[in-house]
Amino acid sequence: MKYEELNFKVPVESESYKEDSEFVIGQMKSILDSQMESGDNKIVINTNLKMGLPLENINKIAGPMLEAWAGEVFAGIRDDMNNPYYLLNVEAQERLGMADIILQFKKEGTAITGNVDVKATANDILNSGKGPNITSFSRIRTAYVQNPDFMFIILSIKHRVYVKRNEKTGLMDGIMEVVDHNEYDLKFISDADINYNPALGTGQIQIKDIHYITYQYRTTWEMCQLLDAKYLHSSRRTMDDFIREAQKNGWIK
Repeated sequence: MKYEELNFKVPVESESYKEDSEFVIGQMKSILDSQMESGDNKIVINTNLKMGLPLENINKIAGPMLEAWAGEVFAGIRDDMNNPYYLLNVEAQERLGMADIILQFKKEGTAITGNVDVKATANDILNSGKGPNITSFSRIRTAYVQNPDFMFIILSIKHRVYVKRNEKTGLMDGIMEVVDHNEYDLKFISDADINYNPALGTGQIQIKDIHYITYQYRTTWEMCQLLDAKYLHSSRRTMDDFIREAQKNGWIK
């Protein structure tokens, strides 16, 4: 059977989806910009190491540290019921969840949910975090079918790390400083910027270079078709593999 002959469930997003996506990303950007402008953009790591942190390996722990930092920033805004960003709720997700943080904003009397995946890249380490895994093919493909308005936001945080002597302890503190950030809706990332890696499970959706991303507006159904094409063009995948996944996850009627 050919791809075109399958009886797909075609997801149809809300007419306001693009505007809602831009609103969520705009609010996130404003919150993080304000945090950086206030100078509260550093994570201080106290250790008993006289020489400080091993900077050449710091990117191995940067991801969870910056994810926690971002979660705390958003949670601090949420705790102000009259915050100017209309942030209603913040939920940290389990380690193996598709998103790291779920944000809910109020817009014109309705709640809009953004599922945020935090990616860390080192400002001073060449190619650090350049082409990250984003999520599994089947997981994101299913999410778009189950909820055509599913909003998956990639929060790319660029950081630098340095050491500074603690005047009280005489030891070296590690300082992880956020120096830049960018936010992207996965659904609008251009074809050329999305990769498919078949190595893990049903395959991983990847970003080719998270520092240089261009946008390409598309519908949810067009995104599903793009993901399918990436999957089927892999030398490791067959139409039989695809049909098995489609039946298992309810992509076809």
